Amino acid sequence: MKSVAMFNNKGGVGKTTLICNLASYLALHRNLRVLLVDCDPQCNTTQLIMGEEFAASFYWESQHEPLTTIADLMRPIQEGDSELAPTMVPITCERHRFGCDLLAGHPSFSFLEDRLSLAWSQVAAGDIGGYRKTNWARSLCSRYSGEYDVILFDVGPSLGAINRSVLLGCDFFITPMGSDIFSILGIRNIQHWLSDAISTYEHGVARCNELSPGALNRYSIPSVPSIRAGFVGYTLNQYLTKSKQGERIATARYEEILAKVPQEIDLLRQTFSVKQLSLTALKLGDIPHMYSLIPLAQTRAAPIGELAASDGIVGSHYKMIENYEVRIRQIADNFLSNIGL
Repeated sequence: MKSVAMFNNKGGVGKTTLICNLASYLALHRNLRVLLVDCDPQCNTTQLIMGEEFAASFYWESQHEPLTTIADLMRPIQEGDSELAPTMVPITCERHRFGCDLLAGHPSFSFLEDRLSLAWSQVAAGDIGGYRKTNWARSLCSRYSGEYDVILFDVGPSLGAINRSVLLGCDFFITPMGSDIFSILGIRNIQHWLSDAISTYEHGVARCNELSPGALNRYSIPSVPSIRAGFVGYTLNQYLTKSKQGERIATARYEEILAKVPQEIDLLRQTFSVKQLSLTALKLGDIPHMYSLIPLAQTRAAPIGELAASDGIVGSHYKMIENYEVRIRQIADNFLSNIGL
């Protein structure tokens, strides 16, 4: 089983759309058992997969179902324990069109930020309880490794304690990028922030071994987090350009920005990447601009590739969907190759 976080410090890069459609493609077209974990307190992944009607009844009207949200799973840690709740009841693939299971998000998950910040200070001091709380995502993956082939974590854009714990608990991470300077700055932020987190984590290990000999092994907590060699790729949103006689007219400013991407990605590759992956291999693919298809897919709670005439697809939509299917297939195949599946 492989665990992967999708993360960029820059918001608005289509991260949620990509992770939901990637999860769907892996489940429906590669026959993989996929669990998607919504760790963004805004719950965009849950809303995209389940639709607005479900979100209104589940969150606003509090019509409780026998389902576990990420906040439910983490409640013992919020209350001071070091372990997850003993059971998880996800939203199963039969209830929606994406083909994967979903651990629903919840706005109250943001309350964990303070608790996990405190746990992080304990990690720095070598406290085993801090390591156990910080490694909650690894515990989740270990518990359900026999039920899923891939567990994907969607997180918000912050550089906070929640996202740090998710990344430190995953095997790999992917970075979606837009064609703008702030996406590049987001890459730089990730490089510095994650380097500092790994350094703090590893420095605390020696102290933890002194204070609690053998405890890391007893709780299956790694001395070196897998994410140290976990960067397995990025995607790049295509920008809109004008055309003349059917040919794309290069926009100088965008092309200048795009020319900077490889050198910034190379910093992540040198610091965090699986060593044999080249810059070419790390580019999973480009994301085409989808115009009105994104809001339509959101309204219909459907993967873009599964939209049909009954969803309101007409005319040029079909060609756009065909183009997107080609791109998501390329991204999925490169992604699976890079993580060793």
